[in-house]
Amino acid sequence: MIYIDNRQDKIEVTNKLVEKVEEIINYALKEEEVHISTEVSVIFIDNENIRELNKEQRNIERVTDVLSFPMLDYSEGQVYKEVYEHNNFHDADLHEGQLILGDIVLSLERAKEQSEEYGHSFMREVCYLTVHSVLHLLGYDHMIDEDKIRMRKREEEILENFNITRN
Repeated sequence: MIYIDNRQDKIEVTNKLVEKVEEIINYALKEEEVHISTEVSVIFIDNENIRELNKEQRNIERVTDVLSFPMLDYSEGQVYKEVYEHNNFHDADLHEGQLILGDIVLSLERAKEQSEEYGHSFMREVCYLTVHSVLHLLGYDHMIDEDKIRMRKREEEILENFNITRN
């Protein structure tokens, strides 16, 4: 189950955008071998609110594009399919039979700015940020070079297979 909550009024949230976000999340989960019913929340906000959240949660007072709040614990360097391949979840990980993966908080305002800055479509930027965040929910990270290379490769593979390019 994917919950999408629009808490901003600067960028129009169309049905096409919502459908594409849901589709890319489902596709990324399938590609990452998540074979259990899941729950993911996506919250669209603006730059001011993501700056405040970034300060509260990470002690970084600046606008960012997306924040991820994973609910599962991973050891350093491990990802979902390495840890949970046999669906060995704790009861606390499940809500009414669904695995709670976590929350994605995405600034649509920043996504729009970045799409213009990088010269590709707004939809491509939102899809990229969504895949990036889903991978965070599944244990991927980019704090050290080795992990960053692994995560970037996976992002591009999913987007390419989903037929989303930089154009």
